[in-house]
Amino acid sequence: MHDIRFIRENPDLFDASLARLGLSAVASEILAIDEARRAAIAAAETAQAERNAASREVGAAKARGDEAEFDRLRTLVADKKAEITRLEEEARAEDTRLRERLVTLPNLPLPEVPEGTSEADNVEIRRWGAPRSFDFTPKEHYELPAVQGGMDFETAAKLAGSRFVLMSGAVARVHRALAQFMLDLHTTEHGLTEVNGPVMVREEMMFGTGQLPKFGEDSYLLREGWWLIPTSEVTLTNIVNDSIIEESYLPRRYTAHSLCFRSEAGSAGKDTSGMLRQHQFEKVEMVSITHPDASLEEHERMTRCAEAVLEKLCLPYRTIVLCTGDMGFGSRKTHDIEVWLPGQDAHREISSISVCGDFQARRMNARFRPEGGGKPEFVHTLNGSGLAVGRCLIAVLENGQQADGSVILPEALRPWLGGRSRITAEGQLA
Repeated sequence: MHDIRFIRENPDLFDASLARLGLSAVASEILAIDEARRAAIAAAETAQAERNAASREVGAAKARGDEAEFDRLRTLVADKKAEITRLEEEARAEDTRLRERLVTLPNLPLPEVPEGTSEADNVEIRRWGAPRSFDFTPKEHYELPAVQGGMDFETAAKLAGSRFVLMSGAVARVHRALAQFMLDLHTTEHGLTEVNGPVMVREEMMFGTGQLPKFGEDSYLLREGWWLIPTSEVTLTNIVNDSIIEESYLPRRYTAHSLCFRSEAGSAGKDTSGMLRQHQFEKVEMVSITHPDASLEEHERMTRCAEAVLEKLCLPYRTIVLCTGDMGFGSRKTHDIEVWLPGQDAHREISSISVCGDFQARRMNARFRPEGGGKPEFVHTLNGSGLAVGRCLIAVLENGQQADGSVILPEALRPWLGGRSRITAEGQLA
């Protein structure tokens, strides 16, 4: 959520930043609501002062026997009370209007974010690894003989409908090993604290990280009022919801492996084959809570943490900066990491790492107390995949596929597989 003081002091800059996102100017509209709200507050305070003064004079008029003045002052006190009530209601109504308008506006991009209208305008900043040369035509993950017995979409559709998968045997084991490998890497080498939290959260938590109110259709609301998390960003970031923490505790760095749930609204007909785009999937998430001065450096550090997972698995990737037209609602700057999938002959997103500034912190009222004293300040928040487990599985399978239908598994993963190094064409770990 945006700071109204920033909009008051920088209306042209605010509108210019929105224009970079392809949005219309709104500063004048917002400031008109803000002015009406402040006017109502000021009028209520004036009326309260007048009522207080009249109340003090009522007793004096009564004591000196001035009945006319006593009656006038008593009527004035009653009238001012009604006026104050009306003005306070007006102020609350304008405050609600202002808040409802502000919470629908996306975060503002940092100046260095490239201009653009779509993913075609994203800017590649580096690549790692060379795509493997095949002496046969590489298949997509769901076509591999080693996989077909352990990746069952028909049974999943019977159980739950489309965009689900039932994994078993070696495929399920490798999927689990990937999540364990990522968690161990982040906790032992990257300094993140592992968290195991709920996947059902209250509405306020979804609001805090920006999923609500604007993007409710992208998530699942349960009958009891809980929301299923679309990512454990919601759980991890909201650890500091409505809190004031000590500056010395910053940064806080968390990681979690969790189920994630997305309705995939608006993606009809997109990635319908295989398990690239599912309603239920697993992800290892990273979240950092930082001092405002450290958030951009933290963004680079988190990007390297995600890239390290792919490098240890020997999976080629590229890292891009999203343009203004392709960024998420709560982000000021986003790095996407795209892994190479030979079955598609394309790079596909496997991680998105965003710095949000104080945008989420204002929604959550998450602050820190400066060591040198002074008023509490809003923290900065960051989030990123480290990585999407299912997509990483796809990359491992496609990049390791062999002409005989088997799959060679990354050496770094073998300690989590009891030393096994491949999936045979018959679907067995060996």
